[in-house]
Amino acid sequence: MAKTIKSITNPKLRLEILTPQEVKKIHDATLWIIEKVGVRFPSKRALDIWAAHGAEVDHEKMVIRAKPELLEAALKTCPSAYLLAARDPQQDLPLDGNHVFVGTDGCGVEVIDIRTGLRRTSCLQDVRDISRIADATEEVAFHWVPVSAQDMSSETRGLHEIKAIWENSTKHVQTESIYNEREARAAIEMAALIAGGKDKLRQRPVLSLMQCSAPPLGHDGGSLDAALVAAEYGLPTGFMTMAANLTTGPATLAGNLAVGNAEVISGTALIQLAYPGAPVFYAAAQTASDLRTGAYTGGGPEDFLYGAATNVLSDFYNIPLSMGSFATGAKEPNWQAGIENSLSTFMASIVMSDMLLGVGFLHGSRIWSFAEMMMDCEIFSIIHKTMQGIIVDDETLALDTIAAVGPGGNFLSQKHTLKHMRELFLPQFMDRRPFNEWEIKKDDARDWALAKARNILDTHHPDPLEEKIPIEMAKIISTLEN
Repeated sequence: MAKTIKSITNPKLRLEILTPQEVKKIHDATLWIIEKVGVRFPSKRALDIWAAHGAEVDHEKMVIRAKPELLEAALKTCPSAYLLAARDPQQDLPLDGNHVFVGTDGCGVEVIDIRTGLRRTSCLQDVRDISRIADATEEVAFHWVPVSAQDMSSETRGLHEIKAIWENSTKHVQTESIYNEREARAAIEMAALIAGGKDKLRQRPVLSLMQCSAPPLGHDGGSLDAALVAAEYGLPTGFMTMAANLTTGPATLAGNLAVGNAEVISGTALIQLAYPGAPVFYAAAQTASDLRTGAYTGGGPEDFLYGAATNVLSDFYNIPLSMGSFATGAKEPNWQAGIENSLSTFMASIVMSDMLLGVGFLHGSRIWSFAEMMMDCEIFSIIHKTMQGIIVDDETLALDTIAAVGPGGNFLSQKHTLKHMRELFLPQFMDRRPFNEWEIKKDDARDWALAKARNILDTHHPDPLEEKIPIEMAKIISTLEN
C-alpha cells in the first residue's frame, strides 16, 4: 500500500480573521495577565526555573508573575520550523507553516464497537485497531493516542498506548497521555529504541508530547515535569488550552483568547527558559460552554472562529500549532457532525494550521466512531481540494478543446478531458446515485464508511517493528509497574 500522506500545501485561499493590530492587542493583554494576575505552576522544578530567571514566585500559592521582557526574550528562542519524524522517513512531517496535517484526537473513553455497533468502554485493542486503520489512511498524517486503554493500569496506561501505536503504524506519534516525569523518561527510552538511540532521537523525534493546561490560568504539575523532560531530549512539546467561554474563560471571545494565550505562552516560555531552542508548538481547543447546561460544546461558531484565530496567534509567536478540529458534539455521525467538522476544519485549514486533531470523535471527544473517522477523512479531502483553488493558464482555459468541440458538441471524448478528468473530486461517501436506487437500498454514508473501516482492519498489515523492540519496550514499561 502506498505510504502517501495528504496535506494542504501552497493554498490559493486565504482568510484574515484578526488584524495585526488586534493580534498585538491580545498579545499585550496576555503579557498583562501573566505579569499582574499570574499563572499557577504546581511544580517545584518549574517554580525554581522561573525564580532563577527573575520572575516573582509565590511558592505557597505556586503562582508566578513575570515581566513582559522576560517572556518575550524567552519566546524569541523558539524554533519556527522543525520535523516530526515518523518510523518510516517517507512519512516525516515538516512543520514549516506551509503544510496542514490531520491526526486523530485523544483520550476518548468510549468506542462504538466496529463489529457490534454497541457503545462500550475503550480498551487497548481499540488503540491497536484505530492505529492500524489510520496507518492505511492517507488523510491521517500522525497519531494522537485516540482512546484510553482502560483495561491497563493507570500508572502505565499511556506507555502501553504509544507502544500499541508503534506496533501498528509507521507514522508519527503525538501523545497527551504522559502525565509525569517517570512516564516521560520511560517514553523517551521507548522512542529511543525506534530512533536508534537518544542522540538520533534528538535528530529524528518520532514522538512528541502535548500537555493540557488547567484553565483558568493554571497548569498541571506532573504535565509540566513531563514537558521539561521532553524538552531536555529534544522532543517537540506543546501546551493546549481548552479555556471555555462562561466557565473557565470570559464570556467574550477576545477575553477567552487572552486567557488561553496566557496559559500556552507561559508554559512555552518556561520550556525556553529551561532549554532555549527546544522545539515547541502552540496547542488549543477552545470552545464555548453551553448556555443551558454549562457543558463543553465541541462545536458551533465560536469553535470555528477559535480555529482560525488561534493559528494567527501561533503565527505571531512564529511557532507551529496543534489545533483541535473535528470532534463534533454530535452523538452519532449525522447532519450536526457534518456541519461542525466541515466548518471547524475549513476555518483552521484556511489559515494554515499545522496540525489538526479530532478525526473519528463524537460527543465532544468522548466517543470514538470508526464510521465518523472515515467520513472526517473525506471532509478533509474535500477541503484539501477546495484549498487548491482555481488554476488559470493556457492549459486549464482549454481554448483549443473548446474550439474543437464547438457549439452543441460534447467534451467526453476529448483528449483534454481524459487528461484532466481525474483531477475532479470523486467522493466515497456522498450519495450521488439515482433516487430510485437509493429508494431500494436505503443505505448511506455511515454504512459505506463503516464497511471501509472494517475492510482496512481485516486486510491492512502495517510494517512490523524489529522483533526485539516490542520486547524491550515491555521491559521498560514493567519497571514502572513494580
